[in-house]
Amino acid sequence: MNQMSLVGQQPPPLPLVSVAFAGQRSDFFRLVVRGAALELVTVGFYRFWLATDIRRHLWSHTELDGDAAEYTGRGKELLLGFLFALAILVPIYLAYFLISVEAERLKGFGSFPLLLAFYLFGQFAIYRARRYRLTRTIWRGVRFWMDGSGWAYAARALLWGVLVGLTLGLALPWREAALERYKMRHSHYGDLQGSFEAQGWEFFKRGWWLWLCAPFALVLFPLAPFVYAEFKAVQWRWWLSGIRFGGVRLESTLLPRALYGVYWKMIGWFALVSIISTTYFAFCAFLFTKTNGITQNHPVTPDMLTKSVPIFIMAGLGYLAFVLTLNVVMRVYLLRDVWAKVVATVLVHGIEAAADVAAKGNPVSALGEGFADGLDVAGF
Repeated sequence: MNQMSLVGQQPPPLPLVSVAFAGQRSDFFRLVVRGAALELVTVGFYRFWLATDIRRHLWSHTELDGDAAEYTGRGKELLLGFLFALAILVPIYLAYFLISVEAERLKGFGSFPLLLAFYLFGQFAIYRARRYRLTRTIWRGVRFWMDGSGWAYAARALLWGVLVGLTLGLALPWREAALERYKMRHSHYGDLQGSFEAQGWEFFKRGWWLWLCAPFALVLFPLAPFVYAEFKAVQWRWWLSGIRFGGVRLESTLLPRALYGVYWKMIGWFALVSIISTTYFAFCAFLFTKTNGITQNHPVTPDMLTKSVPIFIMAGLGYLAFVLTLNVVMRVYLLRDVWAKVVATVLVHGIEAAADVAAKGNPVSALGEGFADGLDVAGF
């Protein structure tokens, strides 16, 4: 009798599974420092391979239920996508330049279509870049993938952007929810379809007071990092807790104050690097004036510029060092540290639903990443 009562009975659900990040900060630091040096040597073109290395590091050290994800993207794909996107974007830039030169009175009129086109391209790039990254992500041998139209997403983003502007930002939570629903509806893990269940009202309830603080934060600098860090924490928690793949559900316990330290450390490093760089450039200016005997009433001549080429090279190298140092700091704090803090708060419900997933979906081109790089609109 007892055995018969067990027939057809469903096994109990597995306990909650936490996500863990096992990457070492020192390893990531060496990776981005080496990447910055190679960016300098290759005049910036190594950034495609550096972006790939960063994602591989983050993906491979993020473990769910004992298994890490795998990133299969390649730097060459990103480079080709960028070059192909440039072939589309450069003629647009050129056409606008020729219009503005040929007819100055049309310049103001021509700027609006240009900005509109770039906004639509930017939103298209965001969608397609996410699609590319998702199809290059594999967990337990099964690929994530994404379909849907990047242009349909861009049109939705444009309409929601107008509404957000008209409501002075109040409609932002509903914009985020609507666009995320579209993206997740077209996202899949094998044959598990994604969905997004979080509502705009939930986001608004958690962060409405930040909207009231925003005008003051723009004026009072010490308030701005707190407001922004609080907003990002609320956004991360809301977004993660809304993600579904079939019966798999995510939940985040990220606290609002969790990112305070990250943003303040970033500000501190930015201030330190800026002070050092300003001192260095002041020294270069001092060398220029002393070398050429320039006084207040003494004009700069072409001979002086020729004579001071080594000083200009010094200043140029200082500028490159300033930019690359900031890139290293930003990647360590705003990529690695934020990733580690956010991932550590994620809990997964119903992981058993991902046990028997059939592989499905194919990799897509890196065109979206190319647009994203050309327009500087996407994240890592």
